[in-house]
Amino acid sequence: MLATLLTDPKVIVLDARFSLADPKLGQALYGQGHIPGSRYIDLEKDLSAPVISGKTSRHPLPEPDAFAERLRAQGISKTTHVVVYDDGGHAMAARAWWQLRWVGVKSVQVLHGGFKSWVAGHYPVTTDIPVITKSDFSADVDHSMTVSASDVLNQLKNPVFRLIDARAPERFAGEVEPLDNKAGHIPGAVCHPFTANMDDSGSFLSEQQLQKQLGDLMVDGLEPVFYCGSGVTACHNLLAMEYAGMLGAKLYPGSWSEWITDENRPVATGRD
Repeated sequence: MLATLLTDPKVIVLDARFSLADPKLGQALYGQGHIPGSRYIDLEKDLSAPVISGKTSRHPLPEPDAFAERLRAQGISKTTHVVVYDDGGHAMAARAWWQLRWVGVKSVQVLHGGFKSWVAGHYPVTTDIPVITKSDFSADVDHSMTVSASDVLNQLKNPVFRLIDARAPERFAGEVEPLDNKAGHIPGAVCHPFTANMDDSGSFLSEQQLQKQLGDLMVDGLEPVFYCGSGVTACHNLLAMEYAGMLGAKLYPGSWSEWITDENRPVATGRD
């Protein structure tokens, strides 16, 4: 239980609350109250590199050394046990969880239910900002966790990936597109919206339910690769896979918003 770990110097808690509709909201909410000792980590300032129009996704991965500097500033080392939370939707926390492991932090967990469940459990909340001692963290990138746009493109005719799109079915189908300038999906992909990982209360489905649901998406001989609009909610599916004990899936970090920056990359529409 997280409440029993807050005084452990080897544990660092990260607040990853963020709103795509209002990028300043997460920081503001942190200032209004957060889990004692937690440090704020921002999707766009800390977990993403600057967007290059026409080239990158909407939330491109930062250079590993740049991200390592952010983690040093948070006091995180490779031996730190990190617990990440967000507002309870788990998407922002999942991106942080995945990204920390990508650069070599081995022990990372997501607080199930996020800040909402913490408050509902009547656990302490503070506005105090922790004093942080900078660490000596250096990135040790696990390149096996990702695939590139070129990797995806090169295997379309002879698939080696099972491409799984985390966006809503109507965006996958190309029926609507509220965020990007082209609608549709990568040819050959199937749709598994990240919201399907949770029940009506916002809790993750059971391990057995996720094993069935995610297992039905898999194809023998094809490596599961998840993507979404910009490499954020796909991490929710990766977290669900791990929660279900299904390891080894990869992320296409650039996702749809990077894929469509090249007119030569094919696009599919429809729900099939």
